[in-house]
Amino acid sequence: KLPHNNGMNGNGVHHVSVRAHVSVNPAKLKSHRQRWNVRPSEMSKKTLNPIRAIVDGMKLTPNPEKPMIALSIGDPTVFGNLPTDDTVLQAMKEAIDSHKYNGYAPSVGYQKSREAVSNFYSCPEAPLEGKDVILTSGCSQAIELAISVLCNPGDNILVPRPGFSLYKTLAVSMGIQVKHYNLLPEKSWEIDLQHLESLIDDKTACLIVNNPSNPCGSVFTKDHQHKILAVASRNCIPILADEIYGDMVFPGCDFQPLAPLSSDVPILSCGGLAKCWLVPGWRMGWILIHDHNDIFGTGIREGLVKLSQRILGPCTVVQGALESILNDTPPEFYQGTISFLKSNSEICFSELSTVPGLNPVMPTGAMYIMVGIEMEHFPDFQNDVEFTERLVTEQSVFCLPATAFEYPDFFRIVVTVPEEMMIEACIRIREFCARHYRPRSQDSHDLDQ
Repeated sequence: KLPHNNGMNGNGVHHVSVRAHVSVNPAKLKSHRQRWNVRPSEMSKKTLNPIRAIVDGMKLTPNPEKPMIALSIGDPTVFGNLPTDDTVLQAMKEAIDSHKYNGYAPSVGYQKSREAVSNFYSCPEAPLEGKDVILTSGCSQAIELAISVLCNPGDNILVPRPGFSLYKTLAVSMGIQVKHYNLLPEKSWEIDLQHLESLIDDKTACLIVNNPSNPCGSVFTKDHQHKILAVASRNCIPILADEIYGDMVFPGCDFQPLAPLSSDVPILSCGGLAKCWLVPGWRMGWILIHDHNDIFGTGIREGLVKLSQRILGPCTVVQGALESILNDTPPEFYQGTISFLKSNSEICFSELSTVPGLNPVMPTGAMYIMVGIEMEHFPDFQNDVEFTERLVTEQSVFCLPATAFEYPDFFRIVVTVPEEMMIEACIRIREFCARHYRPRSQDSHDLDQ
């Protein structure tokens, strides 16, 4: 029999007997819920991908007599005509064979891999160290982390129109308002700076600048970027620079990253391997923290580290290969990709610019060309969604309606398809337009005179 110890066990912890005089009503032990009621969260209900919403609602039944040509998917690997370089594959093989990259990495990435990125992008005007790099699961996660660290529910962000739909998808799901500033097709999709500045208020937490542009394929001049920075500086707004297509610009055109041009505006620059190295499925992205004047301070940096800990960083094997990928990929690989994209863009622009009712805007980078539709000449269709839907039905060519980018009466063509497929697609688009084009009565009158 144990000695009496006044209710204390050997560790000095007081025990209370639950047997003594406790009267429990069995009914109170039951849950108040009488039936199952499991519902999706508000965040999940507010998460909407505009492209999926539009495409899923389209009646896409190709013409069985014509093979399908999909000019809609922003994945350069789809047709197998743009493989990555052998040095990139070799770096991955060596990383696997080393057996060094099978475990967890720090949530912000291996230090050596972060330094490889900082060394690759550092320049005297915008120096970088390993601590200024956060490695992410693709550029999409980089954008998500950047928005998350800069914005609270109720804030607003400024995003381009037309623009990549993910910005809105992420922001709205977080309770952040999206304000669209206009790009000007007649000025090669430069930002309407006056419109941009008119949208700023005391709840504006971030300006997103996408250069080179998806969906426009445009590349901003240095002069235009200085003007963008002036707006941000005047209004003390930090910038999220989506530069995933950086350096994917045509010969004769220069890509200038935004950060080296900034004297005071702090910038989170988002990039990754996906496009320039043609490996979007490898999910390797990064944030470069540019903060000349210590405006972000430690708070934003610590916030990014904390947010990165929600998902433990990108694939460790790709991190292990990253230094070799960045340093050993030959210049000819990049040049070959860019030459192909420029050639296909020129074919597409040349063919479609002579089609009555269409107005393509010649790109200078990225993988896309935007084509305007003079809807008044196509009375068979109410909008760009119907136009592109019927293009699939009649010609088995699928282009993304630009309503998906908040920009109706245009469609986007992806120029990564093989050349013969691009030529065939343009022939079919011409046939389609010729069948449905109607001159306006005024035009007919002019022709009669």
